[in-house]
Amino acid sequence: MSVFIIAEAGVNHNGSIDIAKKLIDVASDAGADAVKFQTFKAKDLVSKIAQKAEYQKKTTDKTESQFDMIKKLELDARTHEDLISYCKSKYIIFLSSPFDIDSINFLNDLGLEVFKIPSGEITNLPYLREIGKLNKKVILSTGMANIDEIQDALDVLISEGTKKENITVLHANTMYPTPMKDVNLKAMITIGNKFDIAFGYSDHTLGIEVDIAAVAMGAQCIEKHFTLDNTFEGPDHRASLEPDELKSMIKAIRNIEKALGNGIKKPSSSESPNIQVARKSIVAKTKIKKGDILNEKNLTIKRPGNGISPMRWDKIVGTIASKNYSEDELI
Repeated sequence: MSVFIIAEAGVNHNGSIDIAKKLIDVASDAGADAVKFQTFKAKDLVSKIAQKAEYQKKTTDKTESQFDMIKKLELDARTHEDLISYCKSKYIIFLSSPFDIDSINFLNDLGLEVFKIPSGEITNLPYLREIGKLNKKVILSTGMANIDEIQDALDVLISEGTKKENITVLHANTMYPTPMKDVNLKAMITIGNKFDIAFGYSDHTLGIEVDIAAVAMGAQCIEKHFTLDNTFEGPDHRASLEPDELKSMIKAIRNIEKALGNGIKKPSSSESPNIQVARKSIVAKTKIKKGDILNEKNLTIKRPGNGISPMRWDKIVGTIASKNYSEDELI
């Protein structure tokens, strides 16, 4: 099964539908399976006195509240419909993370088949129940969560009617950007083993190497932020890939998918012709006459490999030559 790659536009559209469409273009051209936005109403998401995260203070106006920052990044109903239609024209799946129950129902009414639960909602019981009862495919991010919290969230989703086989759990770290020492990619394997569930990785590191490593470790889904320009003002641009980087990441992931293979150890079709060239055979070390005893003095091992295998050396030594051999002739 191919790795499901989500190009996370998030709020990097800066409130502009034109930028949002350019982001869709970039994701489609890069070969992503889906492009993901965020669906929320600022008034339902944060209080007007809520503080920004430290990384947000560094990338946006320090004097601006979290509410005012987020309010500018809302996408209204008509914009959602427009972007869904545009995604269809670009043959890429439209996804959006809902941040409240009204947004869940709104996205369901729009026909979304996959629901992405952001890390911050993993302990939101009413929210989890609402998504769980939709019986859709669910991708659950687990930033800031421990194993017990993941277990609780899965229990809610499944008890409400979502099939376990329709859930993918993403290991994540919510620091933008995530320091390499905090990635803890092995925890992704722990999640997969603990819950016997499809797993993947939602990445907020700089660069693409951790995503490639995650795929090599078995990730079935990769989510990565991207932007048109990481010097844009906004909370997430600096920790996002630029278009060429996104394209490089996806190309690398697709190559790793091919390279992982089927796990069966045998000569590949491309290397099979090299067997004769690189392997060796038992050959005559000197001239040998018919009737001579073949021994370590008149036999040696040389390329090519289309004669008797040197693994049969012990069976050949001590036998009688059935014909004359010249030097280097295959026995």
